[in-house]
Amino acid sequence: MASPAKRRTAKPPPHALYLGVDGGGTKTHIALLNAAGELQCEGFAGPSNPLRVGVETAVGNIIKAINEACDRSGLSRGDIEAATLGLAGVRRADIRQRVRESFLQRIRANRVVVVTDAEIALYATTEGKPGLVVIAGTGSVCLGMNAKGKTAIAGGWGPLAGDEGGGVGIARQALQAVAKASDGRGIPTILSRRASEYFRASGPENLIVAIYSPQVDNSRIAGFAKMVVDAAAAGDTVAGNIVKEAGFELGLAACAVIDKLGLKRNKVPIGCVVSIFKAGELLTGPMTEVIRTIAPKAYLTEPLMPPANAAALMALRNAVNSKNGGAK
Repeated sequence: MASPAKRRTAKPPPHALYLGVDGGGTKTHIALLNAAGELQCEGFAGPSNPLRVGVETAVGNIIKAINEACDRSGLSRGDIEAATLGLAGVRRADIRQRVRESFLQRIRANRVVVVTDAEIALYATTEGKPGLVVIAGTGSVCLGMNAKGKTAIAGGWGPLAGDEGGGVGIARQALQAVAKASDGRGIPTILSRRASEYFRASGPENLIVAIYSPQVDNSRIAGFAKMVVDAAAAGDTVAGNIVKEAGFELGLAACAVIDKLGLKRNKVPIGCVVSIFKAGELLTGPMTEVIRTIAPKAYLTEPLMPPANAAALMALRNAVNSKNGGAK
């Protein structure tokens, strides 16, 4: 009896590149890997959240980042074999499809997948294993997956209904505190001076003109969160309470996901992504305290790689699996 034929492993084309995109409300970061999974180049551009800037502007910024990276490194965007676009604002299937179609009009890759920024951040933390990721950038969201592959999400509701613990949420609370201090309804805070400097107002009483200017968008407002964190580190009570509450809110989001996935008894890693976590113990302390009330073995950790690199690795592995008939 003849022995069964061995499955032939398809090889990627020579010079093939695999694109990963991490796009949010403030900036876009792209990474290109070769077939060995080695980073070849990176690029950066403006925001690519289609809900905030529109599909065409979002895709345009992705292309700008790709072109910048390829021009600098001497690579050809025509060699992009597969891509994973991890973007904020693409939870709706119709928006993902519009982004994909617009991208394919400009980059003729063989395989393009559009996912949320939370999905690539989770992969950056766990590489497909059980765990959670908490993203606190312009906005905030928590995503998790258990051993059965079930996923759950909390947050991601945007600046009107959510973003607690994210840059916009922290900045919004800080500006409210400044308004109260200016009126005499709240205690004095160094944030009054910091806000005036950041938004280029002559004083707190003139902030109302500056912050409602058409030029001040969510990314600009979110940028003020860094000054709030700095003020908290310098000992300002109001700023300290705002950062503490941000940690508490991010912890609540993680708790909701842990509960949905049945991970309360697990030693579950929780990746912390984006700049708000540079607040250190001021933010992660309250966050950890809340999480451990329901999941004592859970622990915060750094991602294994940047989300853009994780997205590129997802593109590479998806392409290889597809060519091998779905083999792992």
